[in-house]
Amino acid sequence: MIVLLAVVGILGVSASGPIMAATAAPALTIALWRNLLGALSLGVPTFLAKPKLLATMTRTEWKFTSLAAAALALHFACFITSVKLTSVAAATALVCLQAAWIALFQWIRGQKPARPVVLGLGTALVGVMVITGFDLQYSREALMGDLLAVAGGVLAAIYTMAGSVARRSLSLGAYTSICYGLCSVILLVMCLVFKEPLLNIPAEAWWGIIGVTVAAQLFGHTIFNYLLATISPLVVSMMILVEIPGAAILAFVFLHQQLPPGTYAGLVLILLGLAVVILRQGRSGLKE
Repeated sequence: MIVLLAVVGILGVSASGPIMAATAAPALTIALWRNLLGALSLGVPTFLAKPKLLATMTRTEWKFTSLAAAALALHFACFITSVKLTSVAAATALVCLQAAWIALFQWIRGQKPARPVVLGLGTALVGVMVITGFDLQYSREALMGDLLAVAGGVLAAIYTMAGSVARRSLSLGAYTSICYGLCSVILLVMCLVFKEPLLNIPAEAWWGIIGVTVAAQLFGHTIFNYLLATISPLVVSMMILVEIPGAAILAFVFLHQQLPPGTYAGLVLILLGLAVVILRQGRSGLKE
């Protein structure tokens, strides 16, 4: 069952980058609507079943759900902007560095990594340097997209780790509906501050927003939030690694994005480095 859910989740998140890159709407607008639609889809049945849910939540549950929501809002702002500035493959690979950031956060918290983990982190870092180096030669806009994707990866790591704590006691419906709802509020404020359109976007853009909501939000993110209750954030991050080649293939087929050979080398280095990090961390039995 877990394998089937993981496959569906991976397909969902893999479609995220290509769909958003092709959607003719501002990044914050896309992020707002995909979260709001996701929150409504999951929240309505959840609150009909448990109308007093908010009143029964503990301080710890509010704390980590709110932290996850804030990180998710900023993650979307960075990642969706990045796929519009650089290639989908590069942005996806760099944002998937969340696994490396989780390992680094664990290191900071006193969990000294084994030598293979350090080697894996170094390999992934070389891959980042290769991708950004080629994008710097290509355009400054692409380099900015790379930097935003890296920031998105840091925020995704915070979102994943905070969510794993909240999901220890909250049901999937409760956590996802509240997290997506809070995320939507934050994104609404950001849209208003930066004067991004809320409704005045091309008609065809709504199909992209609906598509990314169903594929990535309801199937991708929600499935991985479900898995967080039973397996560690690092294992979930390992599954998400398949998003890198998946997004690259979809971007090539549907958006006709072709990359320099050196960029593909960077993608491979990131994949190999992160795989080493996650596999070694998993053997260490680390859960957060």
